[in-house]
Amino acid sequence: MASERSLGALLRSLQFPSDAQDGLSLLPTATSLLSALKNPLNITLLSSQLLAAPAIWDQPVDLFTCRRIISVFNTAAMAILQSEESEGPRMPYGGPKKLDREQWVKAVVGGADEKSPRWRHLLLIGGVLLGFEGQERQGLPWGVRKRLESALVTAAQLALEELKPLDEMDGRCITMVLNYSFELLSDLERGRIDYDRLLPVMTQATYISPEGLEGAYFLGTVDRDIVQTPSKRFAWPMQSATFERVTAISSGPLVSALGPLSRLIAHAVENVRDPRLVTRSVDQIADLVRTMVVQWRQNKLSEVDKAEEADFLDPESLKTTIPTLWKLLRSCLYSVVIVLRSVFGRVINDRSLASDKSAPYISMQALHILRNLYFVSSRIGPNSSSQHTFVTLAAVDILAQYPDLSENFLKSVKPSELGQIPAHPVDRCLDLFFLNTSELFTTVVSPLFSEDLLIQAALPYLPAGGNNHLLEIFEAAHSLVLAVCAVPKNADVAAKHLPFYIDNLFAVFPTNLSARQFRLAFKTVLQVTAPPSPVANRQPLLPSILLEVLYDRALNAQTVALPPASQGTTGPDMGKTVPLSEQAVLTLSLIDSLSFLRVEDLEEWLPLTVTLINVIPAAEMRKACVERFWGALSDGEMDVERAHHCVTWWSTKGGRDMILFGAKCEEQGQGAYMSGAVGKVAPESKL
Repeated sequence: MASERSLGALLRSLQFPSDAQDGLSLLPTATSLLSALKNPLNITLLSSQLLAAPAIWDQPVDLFTCRRIISVFNTAAMAILQSEESEGPRMPYGGPKKLDREQWVKAVVGGADEKSPRWRHLLLIGGVLLGFEGQERQGLPWGVRKRLESALVTAAQLALEELKPLDEMDGRCITMVLNYSFELLSDLERGRIDYDRLLPVMTQATYISPEGLEGAYFLGTVDRDIVQTPSKRFAWPMQSATFERVTAISSGPLVSALGPLSRLIAHAVENVRDPRLVTRSVDQIADLVRTMVVQWRQNKLSEVDKAEEADFLDPESLKTTIPTLWKLLRSCLYSVVIVLRSVFGRVINDRSLASDKSAPYISMQALHILRNLYFVSSRIGPNSSSQHTFVTLAAVDILAQYPDLSENFLKSVKPSELGQIPAHPVDRCLDLFFLNTSELFTTVVSPLFSEDLLIQAALPYLPAGGNNHLLEIFEAAHSLVLAVCAVPKNADVAAKHLPFYIDNLFAVFPTNLSARQFRLAFKTVLQVTAPPSPVANRQPLLPSILLEVLYDRALNAQTVALPPASQGTTGPDMGKTVPLSEQAVLTLSLIDSLSFLRVEDLEEWLPLTVTLINVIPAAEMRKACVERFWGALSDGEMDVERAHHCVTWWSTKGGRDMILFGAKCEEQGQGAYMSGAVGKVAPESKL
């Protein structure tokens, strides 16, 4: 009887709330009564009132309110489970019999009636399903669970058909409940969902609505709370209103579960029947990230380069507020990439989206999206995510089938001022995207386009290796120039620009260029200029000229070990554990290039290489060069003809004696002897 009296008081309070009483404060009482009542009619009545009570719904409602309603039914269901597990044998005549789970579920779901709109029914059904089956509890008989899943999907379908404008509470509530419960639905029930109606609702709720990412406009508002400290550093206080707003967005019902929600949106993209909805979703995402980069540029935090943050940002802000913002931005990035991955999966498998009228434009739109998000992805590494890599390469592969559109895209994202390094970090970040992306199109665009745009965009960054702010862009610029020159149809462009590139390469090494980067760059240049490259047909002496320059530089190079920063990350054959001097690095670069020389050139350069090796004074460095030289000759780097010549040179033309005893032979004034020839050999020279 006490439960019935409490129920009556609760129902009156739900119908006629006083000014001093908040309707939401009644929810804990409702939760306990739902699990305690034994009359199914009373349970149904209470459930119905929770979905229609004026005390709850006749006021502004947000997703936090909806989540609390879900929690009522979720907690009550869990209480039913716990009470059944803990109660002992029932005493005869001990009072009314408690409802079993199936009866309780039927009574609660009966409250989803015509007194409340369909979208609120999802709160009830979803809460019960989560309470019994969430976290692998398996609290319902199979038949009951199937009926509950079916009821949830049916309610979602009817709610989608009754939708008001997309930015209203009903669409957001549908999105939230399905996100929470989608993993509990069987494939059969998932297939019943009308994804054509659901996809626009979810993208609007997630990316545009005030309870989602707000269209990224929150990012620009942060600037008004950025203050300058007495130490002349920027600070973003924890007590600021904008930080509280960012924290509220991050903890919202949709954004806090952005990972599963993004996968749900991606699933909807894969299953919509109307392909136009896919392109429309991509357009919405493009608007979001376009706003995001514009808003970020208006923020004072964007004026600080990543390498300068410790000098220009307040240490307390770097530990608290700023990481919170970047965590939210990374979540946005991952969400967008997950959806784009499914978009390209759909493009690959959908005939209408794979047509010439759709596929290249979706690819361009996706690349614009990745460009606008590059200020986020560049901080964590674009290649750190396999999905990000897939989206990038898929977009490039599709767009590369249309050379004219590829050139138009690259023109649209080119640096604002060719030939200059921008002062703003955001502009430099966009330049980095351009250099990295255009490298993937070098085989597609015309030689004239490569020379006029790609080479010109890379030129200002080529000598900038010593600047820590420009290190990534510096490497990307060198990589782009080498990629352009490596394309066979760009032979004229390569012949024109390679001499200047080589001059720059020697100018920046070793001060602004690591040993690894120099060796890789020189090896690539020689490969481009050596036969069968078209450049070799136009300038057959260019490889020899380059090697002569390298040889002369090496003879007069410094013999002191370079600092660790200039060593670079090297492989086991590149002196990983042995500190190398400038002379040793130049010698190794010559050895790296031997496999690209013609046989007649090997005749000249094998002895000269040995001469350089013997000139190196440090024993450890010289040993590293000898091991690399032996590896170049014997590890399969050369083709059959070159390898045969090297074997002949080693065994019958004095190559072995030159490399093993060259220094001693020179001291004694002896030349190289053919193996097995008659000659007086000093005792200490015997093997």
